[in-house]
Amino acid sequence: MKTMNCEQLGGACKLEFHAETFEEMAALSHKHGMEMHQKQDAAHLEAMNKMRELMKTPEKVEQWQALKRKEFDALPED
Repeated sequence: MKTMNCEQLGGACKLEFHAETFEEMAALSHKHGMEMHQKQDAAHLEAMNKMRELMKTPEKVEQWQALKRKEFDALPED
């Protein structure tokens, strides 16, 4: 089990997520993002806008995901 927070995954807060795999971590982050979107949380909406800009370029998305996966892989087990 590893821990990352919302901010480490491109979000806007320090809420921690715990997961066994990077895919699980990404899913938890995505779920949290959708919850914050529904609440219209300004800081998270701004972070989402930055991600939308990134997603316009597939190569940049792949680079970002590879970097985040590498960060996840380097984390110690909880």
